[in-house]
Amino acid sequence: MKKIEFNHIVPAAFIHEDNTCSEIWDKDIVFMKGSKYLLEASSGRGKSTFCSYIVGYRHDYNGNILFDGNDVKNLTIADWTAIRRKEIGYLFQELRLFPELTAIENINIKNSLTNCLTADKINEWINRLGLSDKKNTKVGLMSFGQQQRVAFIRALAQPFDFLILDEPISHLDDDNAQAMGEIIDEMVSLNGAGLIVTSIGKHPNIDYDKVLKL
Repeated sequence: MKKIEFNHIVPAAFIHEDNTCSEIWDKDIVFMKGSKYLLEASSGRGKSTFCSYIVGYRHDYNGNILFDGNDVKNLTIADWTAIRRKEIGYLFQELRLFPELTAIENINIKNSLTNCLTADKINEWINRLGLSDKKNTKVGLMSFGQQQRVAFIRALAQPFDFLILDEPISHLDDDNAQAMGEIIDEMVSLNGAGLIVTSIGKHPNIDYDKVLKL
């Protein structure tokens, strides 16, 4: 996938609101593979909704979303499954981890399907993100910030043309936020991927190509 286009997208909840201040809603905007975007928003302006539209979990909008010129409304369930496995990596704001499984089990349950990461690479990231002593701890017993780092590693356990990160460092301290930003930069560059990060204030320290107001 080389580009994602939003053609005058307006969420159903915002149809009767004034969206003139938004640089996304009710505008024509193109996200290109290889470029890095930061979407800044206040709470309630639809940043998680935006992400859900891109990965096909919600369709309650007016307008058109195009992947390489093809309207996503024409995609089948099988098409979406393939896109989520091979073209779009996504970190959910709510994380969607399995609390009864350990950190490494949560990561491996996805990596076993993709075979994308080596055990050495996973362990490297676990160490860099300060999780070495939590590797075999059940996620349900971990803090939200620790869970956030586990979910981030899991999000990278697949090939991707675009990486979508919804508030990825909202609960991280400065050191772990810096480490995550470095890993993001490394993997986006390695894949030649597009990056879209949403934020309501705190965001990874990355050299973004464009900052947009949602």
